[in-house]
Amino acid sequence: MKYKFLHTCIRVMDLEKSLKFYKEALGLKETKRKDFPEEEFTLVYLSDEDGRYEVELTYNYNPEKPYEIGNGFSHMAFSVKDLEASRQRHMEMGYEVTELMGLPGEKPRYYFVTDPDGYDIEIIREE
Repeated sequence: MKYKFLHTCIRVMDLEKSLKFYKEALGLKETKRKDFPEEEFTLVYLSDEDGRYEVELTYNYNPEKPYEIGNGFSHMAFSVKDLEASRQRHMEMGYEVTELMGLPGEKPRYYFVTDPDGYDIEIIREE
């Protein structure tokens, strides 16, 4: 049996702020949007140039308080050719960014940037 990875869904407090992050900081493009005014939520799907995988942003109208990020969820990951330039760009955009890191015994090859809702996004040097 063959399975195909489709999307990851995250709930967001401010749809416009989240769209700005995923579009500007990560270069994703909106692929589709579904509004459900009667049920008071909107789904927005974003993908990279390859379009094989999507991030689904779920915006529930008028959320009362920020969502708690589950303690079993860790992060999403994206790759980029120029890791240092990407990190510098994210810092200049005002996002929370970690130092460059590497696994034990390896050279630094990744960092994390935090989205507006507190989700960690790992940026890995493309090899």
